[in-house]
Amino acid sequence: MIRDQETLNVLLSSLSRFVRERLMPNESLVAESDRIPDDIVGEMKSLGLFGFTIPEQYGGLGLTMEEEVMVAFELGQTSPAFRSLIGTNNGIGSQGILMDGTETQKQYFLPRLASGELVGSFALTEPGSGSDAASLSCSAVRDGEHYVLNGTKRYITNAPEAGIFTVMARTDPANKSAGGISAFIVERETPGLSLGKWDVKMGQKGAHTCDVNFENCRVPAANLIGGKEGVGFKTAMRVLDKGRLHIAAVCVAAATRMLDDALRYAMERQQFGKPIAEFQLIQAMLADSKAEIYAARCMVLDAAKRRDAGDDVATEASCCKLFASEMCGRVADRAVQIHGGAGYVSDYAIERFYRDVRLFRIYEGTTQIQQLVIARNMIRAAKH
Repeated sequence: MIRDQETLNVLLSSLSRFVRERLMPNESLVAESDRIPDDIVGEMKSLGLFGFTIPEQYGGLGLTMEEEVMVAFELGQTSPAFRSLIGTNNGIGSQGILMDGTETQKQYFLPRLASGELVGSFALTEPGSGSDAASLSCSAVRDGEHYVLNGTKRYITNAPEAGIFTVMARTDPANKSAGGISAFIVERETPGLSLGKWDVKMGQKGAHTCDVNFENCRVPAANLIGGKEGVGFKTAMRVLDKGRLHIAAVCVAAATRMLDDALRYAMERQQFGKPIAEFQLIQAMLADSKAEIYAARCMVLDAAKRRDAGDDVATEASCCKLFASEMCGRVADRAVQIHGGAGYVSDYAIERFYRDVRLFRIYEGTTQIQQLVIARNMIRAAKH
């Protein structure tokens, strides 16, 4: 489904150079300062990275899913914080509006997301509902031409920077199932919206999360996504299906970077009079990592092509997220082992990556949730 191979090659080449020359040299600075420098954010905007999945008619690059994962294969080879900032605009921060929003909503919000004028955020998780997202308690009560939102969202990526939030809230209190949930676009300056303190995380410095609180927050009824109540959870799940493919591609990229670093170290590090890369037990870890990365890459590309062709890839997306995130964790562990003591100190990037990639097995659906999704879909398909 790649529309123009030559144009895509130019984009990927430019992005690869940007990652090598601008992002990788600033990884330590981002980790130490817990922020991405303004000049790099500006360069990301000029490269169109805030809107590469948003259609061209709304100011984006309009990449297909296959093209998007190939971009992620490049972008994910540096600190996850860089991708996280632009990732929500291209994924969960914009896709709800793009998939199910009204034309008026699309025209008003998508160009501003594509340019980076707005940073988008996706507010689903709550203190009492994480993996069991359908049990959320954040409420939205209709009051004339507004909805009044009350509740708290937790661990919301990019909330400190966000200009708009895609918020899932219960519009039908009598309906405790997913069918009582609706999706809203809530702008940052809306009275009644406030942010909690930034979360102090194990890794991914520079990628910020915090609570988002709604206290009698009045949201215009025109900001109900699609203008329909009760379909918000379906919107969220469709958004996450696509996001899982993107995260799987990022896992492939991060694992590629870690393996490259481990191989380079193994070829340079001398023990017993020769490079440790010549020892077969080191070679086994290198080979296992290479094989698993290749398998994950093939899975992601196959699922992306199927999605572009119009297939329902909910099961395949979960398979990709499950395998690629677990694979990434195994590669991280082997890479630290290959580095030995050096892998446990911050002089080498692998110490930071080891902490950073742990999150991939948790967010956008834990490994265990992917297992449930895959098995339930298998059983459902077998019954028909």
